[in-house]
Amino acid sequence: MTEYTSNIAFTPAVKAIQEDKGSRRGYANMEEKTGWKDTVTEDLAQFIAARDSFYLGTATADGQPYIQHRGGKPGFLKVVDEKTLAFADFRGNRQFITSGNLSENDKAYIFLMDYPNRGRVKVWGRARVSDDPELIERLSDADYNGRPEQAIVFEITAWDINCPQHITPRFNEAEVAEIVAPLKLRIAELETQINGDG
Repeated sequence: MTEYTSNIAFTPAVKAIQEDKGSRRGYANMEEKTGWKDTVTEDLAQFIAARDSFYLGTATADGQPYIQHRGGKPGFLKVVDEKTLAFADFRGNRQFITSGNLSENDKAYIFLMDYPNRGRVKVWGRARVSDDPELIERLSDADYNGRPEQAIVFEITAWDINCPQHITPRFNEAEVAEIVAPLKLRIAELETQINGDG
């Protein structure tokens, strides 16, 4: 049997259901023609650099999943090399669920959302916690208000871009300010005209 990167998600059980529901042929064609990537492309690097948050999935040794939101300045999730992502892990609520999960099960998942453009990227891999001060320093942004406690290093197994269907556009504060700026300028111009004519 041919090994495809998508096999990380398309297990035999998943493929059986795809077959039953009629989608297996399409995914088999995708696997044979292009497949999912397992290295960082320029497009993926740009997508990651623009993100100010993502979701990190881990699981306990017996498979209990856990999802955690991670946030920071745009680009805080950094491309280390073509197979590796990493980020400075800031001090938070000190539950250490992700760290504990990774200590017994290194399988991990990153889910990146671009709400304004209705884009999402799914990344499967393995992750580990690092206390290397040089790495933590390299991953930290000096002007970000947060104290890095450790680093999380993520080795990519596969990644895929998902369709935009059912993604409701959302905008962060900076994006809203950019959209509203011309309106505020126009309002100021009109107020000046009204006050000048009055």
